[in-house]
Amino acid sequence: MSILKNYKYLLEGLDCANCAKKIEDKIAATEGYEDVNVNFSTLKLSFKTNYESPKKEIIEIIKKIEPDVNVLEIEEKKEEKQKTNYDILRLIIGIVLYFIAINLKINNLVQIIFLIISLIILLYQTAKKAFLQIKKGTLDENVLITISVIGACLVDKITEGIMVITLYEIGKILEARAVNKTRKSISNLMNIKPEYANLKVGDEVRKVNPKTIKIGDTILVKVGERIPLDGIITKGQAEMDYSALTGESTLVEVKENEKVLSGSINVRGLLEVRVEENYENSTVSQILNLVENATDKKAKTETFVAKAARIYTPIVLGLALAVAIFMPVFMQNVTYEESIYKALIFLVISCPCSIAISVPLSYFSGIGKASKEGILIKGSDYLDGIKDIGQIIFDKTGTITTGNFSISKVNCINKNYTEREILNYFALGESFSNHPIAKSILKEVENNMDTTKVTDFKEISGKGLEYNFQEKTIKIGNSNFVSNIEKEKKDYGTLLYLKIDDEIVGSILLTDKIKERAKETIQKLKQLKINTKMFTGDKKEIAIRIAKEVNIDEVKSEMLPQNKYEELEKVLSLNKTKKKVAYVGDGINDSPVLARADIGISMGGVGSSSAIEASDIVIMTDELEKIVEAIQISKKTNRIIKQNLMFSIGVKLLVLVFSLLGIADMWEAVFADVGTTLITIFNTIRILK
Repeated sequence: MSILKNYKYLLEGLDCANCAKKIEDKIAATEGYEDVNVNFSTLKLSFKTNYESPKKEIIEIIKKIEPDVNVLEIEEKKEEKQKTNYDILRLIIGIVLYFIAINLKINNLVQIIFLIISLIILLYQTAKKAFLQIKKGTLDENVLITISVIGACLVDKITEGIMVITLYEIGKILEARAVNKTRKSISNLMNIKPEYANLKVGDEVRKVNPKTIKIGDTILVKVGERIPLDGIITKGQAEMDYSALTGESTLVEVKENEKVLSGSINVRGLLEVRVEENYENSTVSQILNLVENATDKKAKTETFVAKAARIYTPIVLGLALAVAIFMPVFMQNVTYEESIYKALIFLVISCPCSIAISVPLSYFSGIGKASKEGILIKGSDYLDGIKDIGQIIFDKTGTITTGNFSISKVNCINKNYTEREILNYFALGESFSNHPIAKSILKEVENNMDTTKVTDFKEISGKGLEYNFQEKTIKIGNSNFVSNIEKEKKDYGTLLYLKIDDEIVGSILLTDKIKERAKETIQKLKQLKINTKMFTGDKKEIAIRIAKEVNIDEVKSEMLPQNKYEELEKVLSLNKTKKKVAYVGDGINDSPVLARADIGISMGGVGSSSAIEASDIVIMTDELEKIVEAIQISKKTNRIIKQNLMFSIGVKLLVLVFSLLGIADMWEAVFADVGTTLITIFNTIRILK
C-alpha cells in the first residue's frame, strides 16, 4: 500500500464560508483523498493522498464550485489581486446605467434596454454562482438572491430588484474587506517568520534563506534582526525581545553558551550563533505551523452551523413557496402578486451569510488573540473547550514550581570522592538529558570532562539515568532506582544519588522554588469554580508542602508516568458532568496524560518537545496565570459567537414578521441579510482587542 502524502494549497479569491465547506465536502467525497480540510480563515486547503500530482484534479473540482478561485502553492502566494476594485467598478457602471434609464427622457424601449443591461451587470456574478449550484443540485444564498431579484422584476418591482442586488453587492464588498482586515490583523500578530539568515563562512558573511542552513553552521545576528533558527551563542552578548514568542515585553539578556530562540529580535548587541535545529524544527516554524493549522479542527458549535447550513436553504425555499401560494388563501385582501413579493422578501432575509462567516472567524480571532499573549491553541475545538474546564490537574516540577533547581547540598558518602568529582559525574550524565533537573544541575556545574567518552546512555522516565564512562557503570536517580539506600532524614527537596558500579558514592539535594503568582492563579481558578489537583513523582512530604503553600485541593505523590495515567483515567471515569478535565505539565513523563486529558496544557518554555506535541495548548511563557487568560479568551469568544447568532437570527425573524404584516419591504430585508453580516464581523473583531 502506497504512503499517503500531505498536500497544502492556498485558495486565492475564496470569499465565501459556505463555498469553502462545499469545496471541502466535494474533495472529501472524491476517491483517493483523506483528511480534507478547507480553512476559510487562512484560505488554506490541506489533504492527504497517494496521487503524485493531485493539483490538476483539485483545480478542476474547485473551478466547478468557485470559478474565480485560484489554487496556488503555499510558496506561490502573491499580493492580493484587486478583485474588490473590479467589483466596485462593475457596481458603479450598473448603478449609473440604472439612473440613466429612470432619470433621462428616453423612449421606453431604450429605457428597458438600459435597465436590462444594468441588471445583467449587477446580477451577473451572483447569478453565475447560483447557476453552478443549481447545476450541481445544491442551493445557497446566491440562489436565494437571484430568485428574489428576478422575481421582483417579474412582479413589476424592478427598482426593488436592482436595489436588492446593489445593496447585496455593496455588502459583499464591505464584507470581503472586513474579513481581509481581520485576517491581516491576525497574521500581523504572528508576523515572526525570519526572511533571511546571515551565514558565516570563514571571514565571509552571506545572506541566505534560513531553510538552507544546516545544524552546526554559524550565523551572525545584528541589532534589529530576528533570530532565524534556534541555536547557542558562541560569541557576543545581547538583549533579546521575546514578545512575539511569549507575549512578554521585558527584554532578556543573553550571553555566550546560552540558547536563543528563532523569532525573537536582537535589540542590542552583535551575536554569533551556532545553529542547533534546522528550520523545520525551530521554534518559529513550530509556532507558525501551530497557528496556521489551529482552526483545521472544527469546534462543535462550528460543525453544527456547517451541518445546519446544508438543510437551511431548501427549508427557506420551501417556506417562501408556502408564503407565495397559501398567503392569499388564508388572508383576505392579499393578492398573489403581493404574496409572491413577500415570499421574495423572505428569501432575501433568510440568507445565512452572517452565521456562516462570523462563527469560524470568531474562533480564528480567538486563537490569534491567544497567540499574541503567548498562548498557542492547536484547534478551535480546544479554544471552545477551555471555558468548560471543571478540573485542572497540575504536574509539580516546571509547572507549579519553576523547574530551576539549585544544589543546596552535596553529600560525599564515599570519602575517596570529592564534591567536585561527584558533581562532575552528575554533569556528565545530565548533559544528555532535557529534564528541568538536568538543566538546573548543568547551570551550576563547571564541567570540563570529555562527554565523547560517555556511552550507552539511557534515561528511565520518572526514575533517573544510566551511562558508561571509562569502563564504569554510572547510575543517577532516586533511592528506588539506585537501590540499597538507607532511610535518611527528610529534606524538603529532591535527593539524587550517584552510584558507580555497585557502590553509592554520593548524593546531591536539589531545591525548587514555587512559581511567582502560582498561588494567585490557583485562587483565581477556584473563583471560577475549578477544582485543582496535583500529580507528582516527588516525595510525599515535598508534594504536600507545595500543595498547601499554593492551596491546591488534592495531591498525589511518588507517581510514575503510568500511575499518573491510571489516576487520570479514574478522574475521567468519575467525571459525570459536562465539565472538562485539563492536565498541565511539562516533561516527557507528562506526555501520556497530556494526550489523554480532555485538554492538555504544556509549559512551552521549560517543557520537553514530546510534552508540547502531546498537548492541545502550549503556554510559551511558562506562566500559570496564562491559563486564566486562556479561559477568559475562550469565554469572550463564545460570548461573541452567541451574540452574533442571536443578533442575526433575531433581526431576521423580526424583519420577517414585519414583512408578513406589510411593514417591512426589500430595504429592511437587505439589512437583515447584508447589514447583520457586517455588524457580526465588526463585533467579531472585538476579540482581537
